[in-house]
Amino acid sequence: MRRNVKAISIGLFLLISLTVFIQAQQNLSSWYEQGQRAMVQEDWYTAAEAFLEVLKLNPAHADATAALAECYFELREYDQALSWVQKARALSRSSMSLANLEAFILIAMGKLDTAASVLADILSREPYNKDALFATAELELAKGKIGEALKKYREAVNRYPDDRQALLSLALVLGSLGEYDTARTYVTKAVTLHSDDYRVHYYAAYLDALAGKLDSAANSLDIALTLKPTFQAGRALLATVRYRANRFEEASRLADQLIAANRNDVSAWYIKGMAFVRLGRLSEARQILAMALSIDKDDEFVRSALEDVVLKSTAVESAERANWAEWHFKKAREYLSNNLSQEALFEYRRALRINPYAAERQEYAELLRIQGYPGRQLEELKFLQDIGRSNRTINDTVEAYNSLLYDTLPRIWQVNPYTLQNRHWKLAVFSVGAQSGMKHVDAGAVVASYLQDILTQDGNILTMPLEIRQTSFSTAYRTAREAGADYFLIVSVKEQDRDLSIQVDMYVGRTGSRAASFSVYKVGQDRLRNGSRQIVSQLQNLLPFRAVILQRKAGLVLIDKGKADGVEKGNSYQIIKKGSATVKNEGIGLIYTQQDVIGTVVIDTVDELIAQGTVTRAGFYDEITSGDEVIALPEKGANPVPQKNETIDPELRDLLRTLR
Repeated sequence: MRRNVKAISIGLFLLISLTVFIQAQQNLSSWYEQGQRAMVQEDWYTAAEAFLEVLKLNPAHADATAALAECYFELREYDQALSWVQKARALSRSSMSLANLEAFILIAMGKLDTAASVLADILSREPYNKDALFATAELELAKGKIGEALKKYREAVNRYPDDRQALLSLALVLGSLGEYDTARTYVTKAVTLHSDDYRVHYYAAYLDALAGKLDSAANSLDIALTLKPTFQAGRALLATVRYRANRFEEASRLADQLIAANRNDVSAWYIKGMAFVRLGRLSEARQILAMALSIDKDDEFVRSALEDVVLKSTAVESAERANWAEWHFKKAREYLSNNLSQEALFEYRRALRINPYAAERQEYAELLRIQGYPGRQLEELKFLQDIGRSNRTINDTVEAYNSLLYDTLPRIWQVNPYTLQNRHWKLAVFSVGAQSGMKHVDAGAVVASYLQDILTQDGNILTMPLEIRQTSFSTAYRTAREAGADYFLIVSVKEQDRDLSIQVDMYVGRTGSRAASFSVYKVGQDRLRNGSRQIVSQLQNLLPFRAVILQRKAGLVLIDKGKADGVEKGNSYQIIKKGSATVKNEGIGLIYTQQDVIGTVVIDTVDELIAQGTVTRAGFYDEITSGDEVIALPEKGANPVPQKNETIDPELRDLLRTLR
């Protein structure tokens, strides 16, 4: 009897164990199948969850481990992806697909040497492994060797002429090089062979958008979204395309759909905000862009666009301005705490541009004093007194500095250099519509506006209040020429998630000829800020020195440039007749004749914004008077200044031209 009971107990135990095992296997299979379905739908979060459940039941499940590595790779969690793919390779050592996945992950992580080693091992075993060929091409791209990458993609297409990835990869690289027509031949073939794949239509649209073929891009995106209505990347690109085609209402509608799918989609909020800007709905645009900035406070394009709208659509006394200026004041103090004075000055100026009546102007004034500009400090403090934001410290400082600055040049010559409006170079800043960025719509216009705002701080440059967005070079040229600009700038931008390239082409306003080009490439945080400042610095360094004589007393003259403009004691300059210099037809510089040179000046006293010098006439008669221009002496070895051609009077020439 006891034996029977024992046998029955063992049987029940085995039955229960078998049942539990079968149920566990069923659960494992169910989770694995759920993960596979989610991967097909590109729902990487659900897929990762399912495969993690599989691995709880069976930690050695090779397929689930490999699939989990792929999920983390698609989610751009590369550290996790590498960890799981290495575990998967330990479970399946002969798998070349896992080896290729590891190579792609290593490339994404920037571990290029290790990736190269993995790929070399794969190709030594399988010389024509398709995924390894693609990974090798991507490795060359990561190294910056675009030509080598292009060569390898061509080899892949020759070997696999019908392969979707090969055709699209080659087309995208060609498109990035501006070879749109050649790229289009490959993407057209991909569309013909794989017309049921929504991704093919998406990449065709992407290349068309790069080439400015907006209608064709929109048609391809409509097909992609018909094939996969939940394809948010396609909807985002379509919103950008509609915006660039000036269909702002439709761009806003598409942005709303993206926001409904993901409230934290900062790009969608940005597109909607910019669409409202273009529709003239500035109050709503400020609210929308503020929402975008609350999601990602480090998005410089959103912040710059928002601040631009705030400057154009709110009163100077607005509390809204104080809110946005505070961010820059805080950043200025952080720079000061790290002894980065120039960085702090920039942030204070940006903040005060937004909120001129801020009490923090006192902090800015103190920094100016530390930098060696007590006169500027005094003017800033007087401004605070004028607007009723004074205090005892300010009043005491103003009184003290009024006494200390008694014998300075402004007092001696009885001028206020801070009210002078002598800006000697007239610049127009534009963005051409075809150069709009793919990541941030109107990126060129946003950067152009930002550059224009920085340039207003330069006392030698007048930025002209012209429409920044121009449809073409010809319209930009006409606008600049008719406004009387000396030069005009055309700004273009290329950006990725973590890098930014700014290209500025400078042209002569009168002739439209190229004058100069500036470019900068920045990565990491503050790339828009730092890149723009570097562009402005390059421009300032190229513009020749130019000043005017404010007053003359016997052999002394006062000019409207000083320490802040690089003037130093002992510097020598030429004096030319007022109105005689014109901008060169090409390049940067001034044209004048030998007869226009009427003297020289040697600087003997320098103040912050003005300087005094002793003049020497150039000819028999002393023609030097206030209003005459002061320019740099010709460099040694430069072409001699030409003699004036007196064969025809300029006024007569203009009259004769009207008779034609």
